[in-house]
Amino acid sequence: MELRDYITVLRKGWVLIVVLALVGVAAAAGFSLLKKPVYSASAQVFVSTETSGSASDLAQGNTFTQQRVLTYSNLVQTPIVLLPVISSLKLDMNADQLATMVSATAPTSTTLITITVNGTNAVQATEIANATSQSLTNVVQNIEATDANGTSTVKLTRVKQADVPQTPVSPNVPVNIALGLLVGLALGVGIAVLRETLDNRVRTETDVEKISDKPVVGGIAYDSKASERPLIVQVEPRSPRAESFRTLRTNLQFLDIGTGSRTFVMTSSMQSEGKSTTVANLAIALDSAGFKVILIDADLRRPRVSEYMDVDGSAGLTDVLIGRAGLEDVAHPWGRGNLVVLPAGQIPPNPSELLGSKAMQDLIGTLEEQFDYVLFDAPPLLPVTDAAILSKKASGAILAVASGKTHKGQLAAAVSSLENVGAPIAGFVITMMPLKGPGAYGYGRYGYGYGYGLDEEQPTQRPSQPSGKSQGKLGVLRRANR
Repeated sequence: MELRDYITVLRKGWVLIVVLALVGVAAAAGFSLLKKPVYSASAQVFVSTETSGSASDLAQGNTFTQQRVLTYSNLVQTPIVLLPVISSLKLDMNADQLATMVSATAPTSTTLITITVNGTNAVQATEIANATSQSLTNVVQNIEATDANGTSTVKLTRVKQADVPQTPVSPNVPVNIALGLLVGLALGVGIAVLRETLDNRVRTETDVEKISDKPVVGGIAYDSKASERPLIVQVEPRSPRAESFRTLRTNLQFLDIGTGSRTFVMTSSMQSEGKSTTVANLAIALDSAGFKVILIDADLRRPRVSEYMDVDGSAGLTDVLIGRAGLEDVAHPWGRGNLVVLPAGQIPPNPSELLGSKAMQDLIGTLEEQFDYVLFDAPPLLPVTDAAILSKKASGAILAVASGKTHKGQLAAAVSSLENVGAPIAGFVITMMPLKGPGAYGYGRYGYGYGYGLDEEQPTQRPSQPSGKSQGKLGVLRRANR
């Protein structure tokens, strides 16, 4: 991951990071409040050796004392030292329990022993520290070697008496809160990065670019009411989502596909990625700009165009391909412009064969002479091969990619299926783009611009459809060619 990827992860997961940081602070504060305060009291003992006073004796005595200091410090936690302390202070504990409260340290190259006692009672901790230093002094004098007069050669002197501590050493509230904050932030960032690493869905244009070098020609904002108003360009032309289809129309006009024809197959990796509503709205946007457009439902398995465009779908493309009807008999003029809709017709038993037939090739050639744009709504690529077969005959395929829904593996497989048959890919349209957060639809490349006003006349409601039966079906294509 690059630096910008990490920044994107932080922007997408900032809520989780902040929540976990607050949880860490709350947990640390709660722990600090619930934990009993611990006080620390220390006493210090000096170790010395009795010598004759000569230089050599002093050197030997000093070396001997430093060697013995470590031994004496280890004696502090033994029962021989602690049992007298328990007896003198009348403590309700045994030597092992008291040993957990007492510790001793001896700084290097010194003859000092520091005895420290930690406990929840400040006064008791002080008494134990002083009593332990005195007990250690008595024990050493009893067990160490004596001279000819019976006097111990080693002497322990308490040089620092323990005082009652006023403030506890634990819990350290500021330190605990800082640690809780750091742990919470680390967990939040770690989970956010892990979630992003394991996320195999296409969410942004960058994800598409990593799979194919073909351009992303448009982005369509998510609309929770898309099923209720699929033709948003017609019913609400001033909305930001309608403007996104006009942006797609503009990008499509300047798309260099290397051929003079403008025949596009709208498809997707899997179903429910918004391809049908996208191609229908694109057709209306092209029509409103004055282009002659024919919208053909080539999804001969689950046709939807006739439902969206509200035309009779009992006869259509299949009838034309098998020679049962002429194009002028089954195509429907739509709206007030030059848009013609050709529904799928009856669902055939052999959709792939029909779409790959010579009749389809001839039909595309005829339509390209009569219309500025020929748009096909084709089935998804992964379940069936229909779209790949049809795309090979067209100027290019446009893949609809649902943001946050399409898996990267599915998109890669769809691209491969087109490349394997030699079908050109014109570009991608990212649908269902979020309205907030990183990668959201907004004022960027696919934004709706200043004022999002209309530059062409648009009806505010869907016009009634002319009756094909009253005017004659042959008039459909004649009208489109005016």
